Amino acid sequence: MINLRSALAFLIFGGCIGFAGAQNTLDNPDWTEEKEPPAPAFSTSKVLPLDMPNFVTVKVGIDPSTIMVGGDGVVRYVAVMTNASGTSNAMYEGIRCLTGEVKTYARAGSSGNWSVVSTPVWRDVMGNLPSPHARVFARQAACESRVAGSKAEILNALKFGKNSPNYRAPSEQ
Repeated sequence: MINLRSALAFLIFGGCIGFAGAQNTLDNPDWTEEKEPPAPAFSTSKVLPLDMPNFVTVKVGIDPSTIMVGGDGVVRYVAVMTNASGTSNAMYEGIRCLTGEVKTYARAGSSGNWSVVSTPVWRDVMGNLPSPHARVFARQAACESRVAGSKAEILNALKFGKNSPNYRAPSEQ
């Protein structure tokens, strides 16, 4: 009787794991995005910088306290852009690593007040965006082989860079 209960529990638990894993796959037509939390408060002084291309004239960084990795496989974060005069703007976005898409949920001007995007849409992260920061963030830290990293893995990659001797791969953490 105990073996039957154990086997049944294993099948139920294993089925739940299989369902959760299937939630974030390309062949899952039932994938749905979780309801995104409201745009979080952010800091302009604690951002971790992105290695932006030379042609980008603003400094771009990610506020580490805003990084969230959802069960839907979407990495949500606030990117802060600061120009040469010190004025900052921010974007609250999500990256779906699996499909290589980015969505902007809200924007904040120099006042720091959020303006919610009325109908946010998924866009190709490799497309012609106003700024390549989402693509840089995906490559530099958020995504590894089309899989979203954990918050700890993302922070580690932002702080040390994946090519640094101080970087710890997910298997080493």
